[in-house]
Amino acid sequence: MIQFSKERQSVIDSAQWLLSQGYFGPELGTAGNVSVRIDGEPLIAITPSGRRYQDLVPDDICIVDFDGKMVTGNHYPSVEAAMHIGVYRTRQDVGAVAHTHQPFASILGVINEPIPPLFDDITMALGGIVQVIPYALSGSPDLVENVAGIITNGCQSFLMRNHGALCLGATIEKAIKNVAFLEKVAFVYYHALTTGKPISEIPQETVKMLYNAGQTKTSI
Repeated sequence: MIQFSKERQSVIDSAQWLLSQGYFGPELGTAGNVSVRIDGEPLIAITPSGRRYQDLVPDDICIVDFDGKMVTGNHYPSVEAAMHIGVYRTRQDVGAVAHTHQPFASILGVINEPIPPLFDDITMALGGIVQVIPYALSGSPDLVENVAGIITNGCQSFLMRNHGALCLGATIEKAIKNVAFLEKVAFVYYHALTTGKPISEIPQETVKMLYNAGQTKTSI
């Protein structure tokens, strides 16, 4: 029996769904990556580098330790493996990470435009403002450092400047749901900005209440 088969299959299922929804960019590409934390072990299961998501099988999913060393797998892990590990080291509440190239979140990342709290349900899921992680080259130590410096705010989704988006979750299901929430609010916010009219944000006292409620829900 393949080791960590459940975690590997969940990575495949999530990556294929994200691809089918257009969150990874072109269908024939290999952009984006997904990982899950393996309970009770300093290990993650993560998508391999340069492999078509449609063709993945459990043996293709890489098992990597928190030092970035490959434990098992048939291919090199994603070039962003160090970034994923940095998230897990920084945020003990995070059990899964999805790095996407979803269109409207990417647009806002390119113009360096954080997303304010606009909807109750999305604010409860994602946290307060969706911040922009400063640019650094993909796969670089600088990117790992930039990500770790922003995600300490406890929120679940982030824009990546000139890159894409980063969504977190206590489980892979929650991380993937947060990808969809992020794209919805990014879509609405982008089009709202184009009107030139004032943006109506949720009051700060409500944001704080929703954030706290989301944190409690995440910890259950």
